[in-house]
Amino acid sequence: MQDDMPDSLIPYDEIVQEALRAVVGRVLGEVESSGRLPGEHHFYITFKTNAVGVDIPRHLSERFPDEMTIVIQNRFWDLKVAEDGFEVGLSFNQMPAKLVIPFSAITGFVDPAVNFALQFQAQADEADLQEHEEAENDHPAPVEPVEDGSNVVSVDFSRKK
Repeated sequence: MQDDMPDSLIPYDEIVQEALRAVVGRVLGEVESSGRLPGEHHFYITFKTNAVGVDIPRHLSERFPDEMTIVIQNRFWDLKVAEDGFEVGLSFNQMPAKLVIPFSAITGFVDPAVNFALQFQAQADEADLQEHEEAENDHPAPVEPVEDGSNVVSVDFSRKK
């Protein structure tokens, strides 16, 4: 890109982020409609725990104050998908929990069964980002490494100021 390019008056980055998050919503909606995951599909969903609209039990928000990853695979229930987010029941150390997650809080979506992944631009300033542990909800399947030629889509819109 040239340095003399003007800033866009059209928020392309926001439009693309919203469209890609709609992919997550559609996939989860398909699972909600059928009542099960098809074949070997399963999902790792990473989200900002302190984002507006996130509602998770206090013990989880204390353990994961910035970001956590959940696994939608064998043990989940009451998946409900809305236009702006979803809710799901999961078990953490044998304790059931209901999580409400807006699509705007999601920073990553992976389906390792088919090497598909989406990464979203974090809403927080990069200086504030911290490493996080996996959520360790009950019985996650091991993640296989993503190899070259996979269907990984990384979206990073860095704006020049």
